[in-house]
Amino acid sequence: MAQKFSQLPLTGVKVVDFGQYIAGPAVAMLLGDLGATVIHIDPPTGPMWDNPANATLMRNKLIVTIDLKTPEGLAQALDLCAEADIVIENFRPGKLTKLGVDFTALRAQHPALITVSLPGFASNDMERRDWRAFESVIAASSGVFTDMGQNRVLMGLSPSFSPLPLASAYASQIAASAAVLALQARQQTGLGDGIEVPLAAAVMEGLCYNSLKVDSMPARYVTQREAEITRRRIEGLPMTLTYDDLQELMDPFYRNYMCKDGRMFYVVCPSHKHHARRCLEVLGIYDELVAEGLTEEDDTYKPHEQWESKTSLGVYPMPKDWADHIAARMKDVFITRTSVEWQRMFGRAGIPAAPQRWLQEWITDEYAATAGLMIDVADPVYGDMIQPGPVVWMEESGEEALTPAPRAWTTVEEALRTLRKLPTTIPDADKNAPRTGWLSGLRVLDLCNVIAGPHSVSYLSRFGAEVIKLDPAQPMYDSWNTVLYGISQGRGKRSILADIKSPHGRKLFEDLIKSVDLIVWNATDSQIKSVGLDAESLRRINPEALFCKLDCFSGVRRGVRTDYIGYDDLVQATTGIMLRFGGAMHRPEEHAHVGTIDVMCGFGGALGMAAALYQKHRFGRIGRGRTSLSANSGLLQIPFCFDYRRRGLFDEPSGPESNGYDALTRFYSTASGVYVLLSADEADLPRFASVEGLSDLPDVPEEDRATYLATAFQDQPATEWMARLRAADIACAICENLEALRAENSRPADGTAGTTLGSYAFSTFADHPSGHTITQLDPYAVRTAATPVIAPTPTEKFGTSTRAILRDLGYGDSAIEKMLASGQISESWSAEYLPS
Repeated sequence: MAQKFSQLPLTGVKVVDFGQYIAGPAVAMLLGDLGATVIHIDPPTGPMWDNPANATLMRNKLIVTIDLKTPEGLAQALDLCAEADIVIENFRPGKLTKLGVDFTALRAQHPALITVSLPGFASNDMERRDWRAFESVIAASSGVFTDMGQNRVLMGLSPSFSPLPLASAYASQIAASAAVLALQARQQTGLGDGIEVPLAAAVMEGLCYNSLKVDSMPARYVTQREAEITRRRIEGLPMTLTYDDLQELMDPFYRNYMCKDGRMFYVVCPSHKHHARRCLEVLGIYDELVAEGLTEEDDTYKPHEQWESKTSLGVYPMPKDWADHIAARMKDVFITRTSVEWQRMFGRAGIPAAPQRWLQEWITDEYAATAGLMIDVADPVYGDMIQPGPVVWMEESGEEALTPAPRAWTTVEEALRTLRKLPTTIPDADKNAPRTGWLSGLRVLDLCNVIAGPHSVSYLSRFGAEVIKLDPAQPMYDSWNTVLYGISQGRGKRSILADIKSPHGRKLFEDLIKSVDLIVWNATDSQIKSVGLDAESLRRINPEALFCKLDCFSGVRRGVRTDYIGYDDLVQATTGIMLRFGGAMHRPEEHAHVGTIDVMCGFGGALGMAAALYQKHRFGRIGRGRTSLSANSGLLQIPFCFDYRRRGLFDEPSGPESNGYDALTRFYSTASGVYVLLSADEADLPRFASVEGLSDLPDVPEEDRATYLATAFQDQPATEWMARLRAADIACAICENLEALRAENSRPADGTAGTTLGSYAFSTFADHPSGHTITQLDPYAVRTAATPVIAPTPTEKFGTSTRAILRDLGYGDSAIEKMLASGQISESWSAEYLPS
């Protein structure tokens, strides 16, 4: 079992947080939950965002009020920064510098300092850097609202609004992980760094699976919905499908079913070798479907024309005739039991599925409380609150993170005394030594599958880590899942294939474990123990190895659903995201971006790895970093994921017809037919007086504003409105789409990470190892002042490095040939990189 420590991994780390709204404060919250001492600075008028969510964002923080516009206030702020290890801000580029807090100058005075900036748009984006970049402006500019999924396209609902703060959630996890990676590197070099994570770049990294372009995509990967979109565009037909129409285009193993209690139950098991069959067995209809001709292909990685039949269980998507037939039978069975009964039956059978629940139900869910996914905090303003639990924790000290200190206000003098009491142990710096990646020399073993886990490890490669990706000798997932997803999260890795439960595979597995510094796996506790990677067993193989775990439902403590397996979509169902997006129990919709929570959880996994590395370098402790998709859902819903006695309604924007919060923050159609996003509030009304065509708005009654604005915006094209509104410093954006952003910001791959190219950057690989021309987002969200960020190599074909890795481990050619001949070790899953 894991050793227990009462000391959190970032104990003694000193953070000064200038952040407002969500992104900056969330970074500091994540660090505070891991043990850092955080001083938060508010202006004399108080926080710029007045929301109960601040009670969560400010926990574990001492809050001071400072007026940076006065000499005394500036001196106080600089005194706090002089004591800090990490300083955080999230304003427009240059704003804090104009107030006298210059991060470049601070680092020159204090070379060990780490500064973190989270502007809305990149500081080197000359077009956008000075825009008022609220959450919705970044989302609109980055294609979030226009590319809200195939359902919304087919329903003719584009753009489509979502209140989830995607940009801030992704950016806070990326920035927190980068800050701690810089911190652990400082324990070896004595030198800090400057970090910038633009929110626009962060949300684009979250959408990297959506923005991927594969030329000449084989037809077998085209879903029914994609085919219908193409057909309607070719034939000039309107996108007018209803919700019920769309359900008939869904894969039977990737959709909702109504249960006896009036609840929808979401099944997500289309791509695993065994999950779909287990699903049909639990439902009691497997044998009858087999008797009707349903087959399971032994090798789905063969070209499709070589299959014995046209479909197979365990592949996605299924052809329409079989999809319709299976779905009809599944509907008949699901209605016979309640969603609670099905949840227990599917969970115990190891089948990914979950009932639909509202956010309010999740916040008060007994399992969420037991596991520490929702915790009680006695806030000084709102009283007893339920808040999201820690998003990232260490297995050995996670219990300590379940009782955060409520936010507290103090004086600058007391805050300074608090920081000065904490000793800082940093090695002497050699300022002339060449700077290498924060993770240069680190060797990582990646055992992960699907998105969250593999994405977390690929992220490490841009900082210099050497990554070995170990997969089974025979694939457990279909190529839609492994190869297509792998194009994004296999970058920077070497691939080896082995059956770790076989004699040869087990020997190789243990040799790899002995050779690495860090092991990462997205698996349940029971799976981890079964292969000997629990803490006690791992110590016997490699006592110095760190371990990081990601999974679906776990929290700090165990509960009845801890070992249930699942994916992003199921957490969306469990925590209310799908019901909010769809708007009602009878029409839940997946929040449509591929990996909405998965990618964020991947960055959370990286934070767990960074914390484990730091505490090893700082305290000599070998630890196990943890996060889960369910834990990350709290951060993703932080503006409304809380409860207290006098809380108002859970009334955030929801449903397909939602176009914003109110008349001042919503979509409007313009004379050019292009939608714009206006993002203003009552305090902005005087600004409209100087906007030609909108000057009467300040005098328009609140109930008439939407009509007034909708009529006015039809008078000019979108570009003209953008110019007029920005001249008055009113936040707004054209609703862009991912295809246009990719086309406008792509370049031939040049071996660089894209960090110098502004807020949007893609590379086109004409000679990609897949044999296809691939255009994909650059790994560019983290920009550093002193440390190189590396462009990882394109994803190699699964098994390409099997022989090379075996040789590196000391195996001779004759031994390698014997292992390959046994079938327990493999060099490939298929003749083609992307099976046709």
